[in-house]
Amino acid sequence: MRLGQYSADAERPWCGIETDDGVVALPEAGAAAGVEIPRTTGELLDQWAWRRKAELAVEHATETGEGLRDPADLDRHAPVSNPGKIVCVGLNYRDHAEEGDNPIPDEPVLFSKFPTCVTGPDSTVRWDPDLTEKVDYEAEMVAVIGEEARRVDPDDALDHVAGFTVGNDVSARDLQHGDGQWVRGKSLDSFAPAGPDLVTSDEVEDPHDLDIWAEVNGERLQESSTSNLIFGVDELVSFCSQAFTLEPGDLVFTGTPPGVGVYREPPVLLGEGDEVTVGVEGLGELSNVFGFLD
Repeated sequence: MRLGQYSADAERPWCGIETDDGVVALPEAGAAAGVEIPRTTGELLDQWAWRRKAELAVEHATETGEGLRDPADLDRHAPVSNPGKIVCVGLNYRDHAEEGDNPIPDEPVLFSKFPTCVTGPDSTVRWDPDLTEKVDYEAEMVAVIGEEARRVDPDDALDHVAGFTVGNDVSARDLQHGDGQWVRGKSLDSFAPAGPDLVTSDEVEDPHDLDIWAEVNGERLQESSTSNLIFGVDELVSFCSQAFTLEPGDLVFTGTPPGVGVYREPPVLLGEGDEVTVGVEGLGELSNVFGFLD
């Protein structure tokens, strides 16, 4: 199952699933089928038997046409648009830690982004050039929590993951390195593009064996595999859950491989009109244009 969020004209985004017949608007198709489905993906993930409810809505829409939308008429949004928490992991690829002369961590290095960072595929990431002059890209696989996780063991942790999506941990390096901690430099509005879909866990055979890459203006600058993660998704979810509760819809950015712009020779930093595409095998590609605030 590939869950996305869509809208047409000025309506608020709603969760949907693209099929060969069109995009199924899950709340609309669900209502027609007598199944109550909330508007957003985050709310859906908090529902009992949410997968089965979504499947019933798709089956009804496919058979009757009720709730089917033409994708050409729709705008796409981040698959989870208002997460309660965005937990990010720094230095989680050994060669990325080494390219910045950082020690290999003995346990996950956590920081956070704010929900206002989230933006969707094909949107524009914007910032004030008077605030930061060193905006960078970071290709990441993102785990989406589907079931509350508190003090879970690593062996059980993946049971609490609804699925995965593609993310770009956009970073203002001058703020990040100048502040001495990372939150401000990582949390400017629109600095967490995600999408295009939430691919449910049953469709991801092994999240720890997926190619991952980033291209800037068509040039591939990051290329690796999630097999190179220092701490896997199971370890990350368990580690986080020992300290705080992970809730349905929370996002866990799992870290970036080497090749980020600030450590390249010469550095590759983003400016007006640049386009970054992040891809993760089996999850899709996420493209965004970058530019300055008006």
